[in-house]
Amino acid sequence: MTFEPKEGVTLLYGSNGSGKTNILEGIHYSALTKGFMSAADSDCLFEKSDLFSLHSTFSGENSAEIDVKISFSKKNGKSLLVNNSEIKTFSSHVGTIPCITFAPPEISIITGSPSERRRFIDNIICQSDKKYLKDLLTYRRVLLQRNAVLVQINENKSSLEMLQYWSENLAKLAASIVYTRVQFLERFKNHFRSVFKKLFNDEEPDILYRSIFDRSVKFENIDDISSCYLSKYHENHRYELTRSQTSCGPHRDDLEFFINGKEIRKYASQGQIRTFLIGLKLAMYDYLYDITGKKPICLLDDIFSELDNQRTENVLTILETLGQSIITSTLKRESSMICAVPVLALKNDKDK
Repeated sequence: MTFEPKEGVTLLYGSNGSGKTNILEGIHYSALTKGFMSAADSDCLFEKSDLFSLHSTFSGENSAEIDVKISFSKKNGKSLLVNNSEIKTFSSHVGTIPCITFAPPEISIITGSPSERRRFIDNIICQSDKKYLKDLLTYRRVLLQRNAVLVQINENKSSLEMLQYWSENLAKLAASIVYTRVQFLERFKNHFRSVFKKLFNDEEPDILYRSIFDRSVKFENIDDISSCYLSKYHENHRYELTRSQTSCGPHRDDLEFFINGKEIRKYASQGQIRTFLIGLKLAMYDYLYDITGKKPICLLDDIFSELDNQRTENVLTILETLGQSIITSTLKRESSMICAVPVLALKNDKDK
């Protein structure tokens, strides 16, 4: 199957199970080397298939083409070629083709566990900040090592001096990650409020970063944050040895979402929650474009479900001002803002 979307907004429509989401999945995989519905590569395989292969061509801001060939098999794993050059470190490709998504299951960003919100914020920052991505990957490795040392101390196979070494390393990485997240959030909120005003004129959104530290701690200096973490590790020493787990850090932090001063998870309607999430995603576009100068691709799966006509028109009006957007729906929508393509036509066209 070959899919060549137009500039502006393209609507892929068809019945449930017709393959609309698979097309979005393929674009996302080519852009970010992973699916947006599942983090596991094997989950992207079709039924009983052992492999898949994708070939995509993206046009950059200066009309420079980026040719991406990516494949995955159960036997050989994943391989990536960009402009015919093999890329060994897949994370280095992240950010080359900025991409934002919306899918109904992502409502868990608001209603689900803290890990969903951490994944959301990490996804945005990683597409615009290579150092953050490197720190995040290193932090995860050092965290595993520190937890392993906690286990080894309990088994008398390691020393407290070794724990101190890994604690210092982890504290520095944790401080860098939290500092970047907080700085990002302050800038991102301006984009979010601007987008949300176009969706709702009379409601004021807010986002707060929640960590183990109380509100009096200012995340303004990386060295100070690192010292705070070292103090917390010392304070929680016995608890951590008992649990063999690191008690605090960016891997346990959370975001809190508000509308008009009220936490959205507790007080908002389903329509408000969905529109809040759409606002987050559209603000993500503005932020990435502002930081990188690249227009992200918008992949929006079943975005109109549960939206009334006015909200649908508001979303379309915003999308029309962006770069390339590909949206899916079970129904064809007549609008001068969109180019509607039946997904079955892509499958049945023998020339494609």
